Amino acid sequence: MTKFVLWLLVLIFCWPVALLALILYPIVWLFLLPFRLLGIAVEGALGFVRALFLLPARVLGGGR
Repeated sequence: MTKFVLWLLVLIFCWPVALLALILYPIVWLFLLPFRLLGIAVEGALGFVRALFLLPARVLGGGR
């Protein structure tokens, strides 16, 4: 909602920039999508490694 309100403010004060942002936003979103997917994959792999290292402590009851 805040992005929409900011876009409306830009539309009121400088409509060419608002129209350019409206056109470029989907292109930038598509360009950044692989980096988001890579971030999700790296976060999952690091979470798995963290779980492997903390498993002995959980088995011995250190998680409480």
